[in-house]
Amino acid sequence: MLFDVRTYTCRPGSIRKHMELYLEKGWAAQRRHLGEPLFYGACETGDPNQYVHIWVYENAGDREKKRAAMQADPDWQAYIAASAEAGWLIKQENKLMVNAPFFESSVKPK
Repeated sequence: MLFDVRTYTCRPGSIRKHMELYLEKGWAAQRRHLGEPLFYGACETGDPNQYVHIWVYENAGDREKKRAAMQADPDWQAYIAASAEAGWLIKQENKLMVNAPFFESSVKPK
């Protein structure tokens, strides 16, 4: 299993507006292609301008296929364009992670 851990940083004071834009234009399209995230949340401590989401895939091929379908979706492209125009995102970090040898996750990709 492959976990795609994504951390985004917004301009100070813009995270709420960014999340509203995402809910309006990106959330449905992303879930349509990637399924339900394992986690999606805003930082309670640390940097208040950051949020994290974690998506689960069977493997790198599954991730590549699902993300390519999402990128080809006009609704997702409209969200990407609106997000770029707003300019609220200033940093993105992605980590692809696998289970530790002793850990068996109960979460399964859809």
